[in-house]
Amino acid sequence: MNSTSLNAIGRSSQFELCFPSLFVEGRGLSFPCDDRGLVDIDKLPDRARNNYLCARTLIGREFATPKLRVIAHH
Repeated sequence: MNSTSLNAIGRSSQFELCFPSLFVEGRGLSFPCDDRGLVDIDKLPDRARNNYLCARTLIGREFATPKLRVIAHH
């Protein structure tokens, strides 16, 4: 995502980093992140932190490369 499209999104948006499953379409793991895709693991609950670290480790084996997704507030 380039800076122009990020500016168009505005500050009322949230972002999440999504790790899609390589084997089951529509499944995967998602974590809150900033507009650069950086996850603050210190703010994640223990279970989510463990899942995030696991997903990162299993890229290419269980999960595809993570994608940044915009979640607009209404």
